[in-house]
Amino acid sequence: MTKTLIHNARLEGRKVDLLISNGLIEQISPEIVAPEAEVFEAEGLAVMPAFYNMHTHAAMTLMRSWCEDLPLFDWLNNIWKREAELTPDDIYCGTRLAILEMIKSGTVFFADMYWHSSAVAAAAENMKVRANVGMCFVDSLSQKTIEQNFDFAKQYAKGGQSLVSIGIAPHAIYTCGADLYRKCFEFARENDLLFHTHLAETQKEVEDCLKNNGKRPVEYLNDLGVLDNKTLAAHCVHLSAKEAEILSRTQTTIVHNPCSNMKLASGVFNSLQAQSCGCNIALGTDGTSSNNNLSMIEEMKFASLLAKSHYGNPQAGKAEEVFQWATLNGAKAVGLNAGEVKEGMLADLIFVNLDNERLLPDNDLVSSMVYSADSRCIDSVMCNGNFLMKHGYIEAEEEIIEQARRYNKSK
Repeated sequence: MTKTLIHNARLEGRKVDLLISNGLIEQISPEIVAPEAEVFEAEGLAVMPAFYNMHTHAAMTLMRSWCEDLPLFDWLNNIWKREAELTPDDIYCGTRLAILEMIKSGTVFFADMYWHSSAVAAAAENMKVRANVGMCFVDSLSQKTIEQNFDFAKQYAKGGQSLVSIGIAPHAIYTCGADLYRKCFEFARENDLLFHTHLAETQKEVEDCLKNNGKRPVEYLNDLGVLDNKTLAAHCVHLSAKEAEILSRTQTTIVHNPCSNMKLASGVFNSLQAQSCGCNIALGTDGTSSNNNLSMIEEMKFASLLAKSHYGNPQAGKAEEVFQWATLNGAKAVGLNAGEVKEGMLADLIFVNLDNERLLPDNDLVSSMVYSADSRCIDSVMCNGNFLMKHGYIEAEEEIIEQARRYNKSK
């Protein structure tokens, strides 16, 4: 792999060079001499860790601004009808559009949950991003389809893709029974795969779980034995103190989706409770049908402000904590040595324009990224030591946009 020398970047207020080699940050120093390296001039740019979107449904970009202003279960019933019409080609098109949007806003990894996983994986490979492609399972799938999905996951894992992996994603406790949850988790652990599910998203889900199982959702999944350090639990809006303790003890990662939760009026995630229990909290955008964008910059701001407003406490949702949810904590959840700009860590980086009006004056860059930045502040994006976007341009972006336009016209 070609070495890259990042020249004159700002890192935590000081000017440095970074030598990138074999996907890693090999050296950080005030001045590095590397004549064999390709030079990227970063004068006027600050280097920061890239974002990890830990829960989304990427191909739902094709349903942006469709079926609006409905509560979750009414919204789901309409969405499922539209999703049934999607072909693998549609999902490939929608996922590439999603990845384009994510790169533009500084995201280099997404944890997905959707249908036609081979199309999602192919799109992520094509765009050279990191992804965990969650294969969605529901009780209505035939046994044959379930086995075919498991076979695909095994074969894909054997392919040795370095950036894209497969995950097992039973949708939720209201679409998957105990037997399917256990079967999915057993398969995930036998094959060392990420396990990804929606959990405790609405009050109705809690009430139905108590009625049907005599337990709250987290207690129910814990008794099934499907919570551990490779489980992503999306939403977790309605948690008791006992459930937060269970998630902490099992090292399950909570993925907070503030924009989606607010738009669907699902409730407010109790971040202070989760933090006090020592839970690993990461951030996700959810899909564009319930957000309606994939910007982790925007997600950070809403996460912080929602916490402050909900608790009436300006100390809740501190900028540095929320920034860590969007970077380091996501990387930790999937076992990647990333999320910080340090020697020896993966070169998943963003370069932000310090001359952008939203970042001036440069009093506190992390605070500015959480509270005032938008996607225009991001000049360049690097994943695994390779530039995905350089000075605002992404390869093939015109083709991706044109394909998305054609999809819209065909419906």
